Amino acid sequence: MDTGKEKISWARQYMPVLSSIAREFRENQPLKGVRIGMALHVEAKTACLVEALAAGGAAVHITGCNPLSTQDDVARALGEVPGVHCYARRGVSPSEYYAAIDRVLDSHPQVVIDDGMDLIHRLHTTRRDCLPGVLGGCEETTTGVHRLRAMAREGRLAFPVVAVNDTPMKRHFDNVHGTGESALAGIMLTTNMLMAGKAVVVAGYGFCGRGLARKLHGLGARVIVTEVDPRKALEAYMDGFSVMPMEKAAGEGEIFITATGNTSVIAAPHFARIRPGAVLANAGHFNVEIDLGWLEENADAVTRRDGIDTYTVGGKEIHVLAEGRLVNLAVPKGMGHPIEVMDLSFSLQALCALHIVTSGREMKPGVHEVPTEIDETVAARKLASLGLSIDELTESQEKYLSGWESGT
Repeated sequence: MDTGKEKISWARQYMPVLSSIAREFRENQPLKGVRIGMALHVEAKTACLVEALAAGGAAVHITGCNPLSTQDDVARALGEVPGVHCYARRGVSPSEYYAAIDRVLDSHPQVVIDDGMDLIHRLHTTRRDCLPGVLGGCEETTTGVHRLRAMAREGRLAFPVVAVNDTPMKRHFDNVHGTGESALAGIMLTTNMLMAGKAVVVAGYGFCGRGLARKLHGLGARVIVTEVDPRKALEAYMDGFSVMPMEKAAGEGEIFITATGNTSVIAAPHFARIRPGAVLANAGHFNVEIDLGWLEENADAVTRRDGIDTYTVGGKEIHVLAEGRLVNLAVPKGMGHPIEVMDLSFSLQALCALHIVTSGREMKPGVHEVPTEIDETVAARKLASLGLSIDELTESQEKYLSGWESGT
């Protein structure tokens, strides 16, 4: 049995929106002759996106965006798809990781699809030779969009990038439900621990942190939220969660989940206060949210299990999952976001890639929103696949909403 192909086939049956786009791409060939370079988590749902782009006529070159998130059997299966070149492998070193990104860029892509901005960063630093041919790109995740906006503010971003992460059809489903469910699934499968009754600290109350807190509450956990934004902290409080600084939460939590996209969220001052046996996991992006460097340097002993590194510090054990990387993907049984959620996110990616091909030359360098018509198209197709329908505005309602004369 080819397990990679079986995984892709399983995912495809629960991705009706992306499948409909793939059929249209296959029929119309809107991407014929286009070179697309990708750095994404290489697993079954991603493979369905790659297949859709290739069906549209694109030559796709792809590698991973995380050293531990690639599923090797899926990567092998992708390598057999006509028009697809896959360089991803699980467990690579940093040098191997960037060498694979360079292989993607050796194809001189015209469209880039990124998750975390490592590919686009490489384009703007050591591989500027590839910049002239790039029409534009798409970015999948919050961390990548933060980095891109920083580049744009400095006038360093050389081409237009669509912030797929920031559109409602991504934030309200992928971030809230996708991260919320898959991160907790990764933690529970790896540790076999019960959530009910646990004091769980969620660092960050953006869309991902909000989803985590809601899912944890549903499982019976006692949720504590830490924040740096007073508005989000107040929102968490009004949603019924305890709110406190990490310095205080460190002494109360039994499980910690970071979802900030920032560095050193749990660091040396917190390790000193953390309870013995605490479990630390990252649901953000890069492996910088937990200060692993400090733990490696200061631990009296380190025990490495499959997916769990236990640091003994001053006689106290602290357990870190997935080497501090994305817990929903980098643990041994991590499957990433649920299929139905990624159907929406990857449908957005496919349509935004086409948008770059058709409109990229007219778009200015910088970070761009997903066009409203693409967002609404994905939502409408999903509703149709569920057999759901909604109301339409009447002519008088449209007139009322578009005018200003009518009052009481």
